Amino acid sequence: MKNKSYIGMAFVILVFGIFFIPKIVERIKNNDVVKGDRLNSIGDVSTAKSDLMTIGPVPKFSLTNQENKTITNDTYKGKVYVVEFFFSTCPTICPIMNRNMKFIQESFASNTNFGIASITINPENDTPEVLKKHAEDIQAKGINWNFLTGDKATIFDIANKGFNLYAGENKNVNGGFEHSGLFALIDKEGNIRSRKDDFGNPIIYYDGLKEEGVKQLKQDITKLLAE
Repeated sequence: MKNKSYIGMAFVILVFGIFFIPKIVERIKNNDVVKGDRLNSIGDVSTAKSDLMTIGPVPKFSLTNQENKTITNDTYKGKVYVVEFFFSTCPTICPIMNRNMKFIQESFASNTNFGIASITINPENDTPEVLKKHAEDIQAKGINWNFLTGDKATIFDIANKGFNLYAGENKNVNGGFEHSGLFALIDKEGNIRSRKDDFGNPIIYYDGLKEEGVKQLKQDITKLLAE
């Protein structure tokens, strides 16, 4: 009886070796030895729901882009996008914002679910034709990057009341206009989103003039695109 038991155990061990050891070796080669079916079903951390705060819905807008096409909130539905306020003749912070926005666009150039809305606060000068030339001059590319113009009062309302991003006229400053250098991040559902600061408070907007702000924005765009 003992001999039969030993023979049975030996047979089980032989079968295990034939069928399972090659699979274990293969998983080790692929650095996959710790991944089971349950772990694989969880997915990558990058595709999990982000921890970004929802600030509120983006203010509704209907403006004209550099191709004379009407662009609204619905144009960006299902896309993650960034909003800025600028003007083409701005001699101070806009060139820095242009450079950093181009850097962001280039980072997501292959993703059709990413876009940018650059809204002028000087629409009397920045007609669609002027904005098209401006986009060409700064080499702004991207099928979802719209340079937008429209009624000045409406644009100022969108900036100051809708986003709470300051924009105004001031004849005493270089260029005649003042505006924020901040970028707003919008998710696929049309909500303004934000990360938290070190104290757990929302930063609300991202500093478009500083390298750290642009770095944070890129990270959070990636999170929202994965949602």
